[in-house]
Amino acid sequence: MNPPPVTRGIAQLWDDSIVPALVDYIRIPAKSPHFDPDWQKNGHIDAAVNHAEQWCRRNPIPGMKLEIVRLEGRTPVLLAEVPGERKGTVLVYGHLDKQPEMTGWREGFGPWSPLIEDGKLYGRGGADDGYASLASLCALEAI
Repeated sequence: MNPPPVTRGIAQLWDDSIVPALVDYIRIPAKSPHFDPDWQKNGHIDAAVNHAEQWCRRNPIPGMKLEIVRLEGRTPVLLAEVPGERKGTVLVYGHLDKQPEMTGWREGFGPWSPLIEDGKLYGRGGADDGYASLASLCALEAI
């Protein structure tokens, strides 16, 4: 079976760029402010947002405007605006903060230690919304 070019392009971007970005993202212990009251001082959420922003800037969509919005006492927001050809707005949401470490990780696995086994990526946040900005831009590029 020969997949269409768009499918091959998505798979290529996913393997070459998105998975490595997720591996790096998993290493950032960006716990939700509920679990890290010193989140501002610790800087992990800022590191996660900056990491996502850098990936988006390396993989821009034509006409995209990108900024990090910061409000005092609130976690930063990565905002990307991409113009379209139709009226209306589509909102895609994701978050870059993570649940705490918790227990029960299998030997050799851990929340901040990314590991790929049998084609699956393990680590905190890799299968949660940590991929939202990456997958959203990938989808927009595809269409």
